[in-house]
Amino acid sequence: MRRLKSVLGVFALTFAMLLSTNVQAQDSDIVELAVATDDLSTLVTAVKAAGLVETLQSDGPFTVFAPTNAAFEALPEGVLEMLLKPENKDKLTAVLTYHVVSGKVMSGDLKDGMMATTVEGSKAEISINYGKVKVDGANVAMADIEASNGVVHVIDAIILPPSIQKALASNESDMEEDSGSDW
Repeated sequence: MRRLKSVLGVFALTFAMLLSTNVQAQDSDIVELAVATDDLSTLVTAVKAAGLVETLQSDGPFTVFAPTNAAFEALPEGVLEMLLKPENKDKLTAVLTYHVVSGKVMSGDLKDGMMATTVEGSKAEISINYGKVKVDGANVAMADIEASNGVVHVIDAIILPPSIQKALASNESDMEEDSGSDW
């Protein structure tokens, strides 16, 4: 009986902590939520560099597919550094706004084969296989983190709009040299 009470106590405490975290997240806007999440610090840096903080703090609602720090680290060498340069702000903005959809789209609203129109203007493909959701091939690692102005779904890779994919492919030699001049 004592063991059962201990297990129930731990369960109740864990549930209370999760509930508290969710309430705190709902009280925070998308940017505040990202700032409070250590694994999204590179995303926060990129959002600041692109000048999108005020936009993502506005009423929205927005759905953000938020790449983790590891997702940014997995980019080819030099790409993140080039995107963060002031002269590439338009490219960075295109990449980041490709991760955003207008409106609040919960994971239960997503359908296999769905094409989500991003704020950038292109469409990202949603695929669902055995209950696992992907956005343009990036796995949704954590879904339905509600914020005061929308919802965040954490993803494990950077998704790129077609225009940036083309630029990366055509400037691969420039990328290796880290010149970035033709970007």
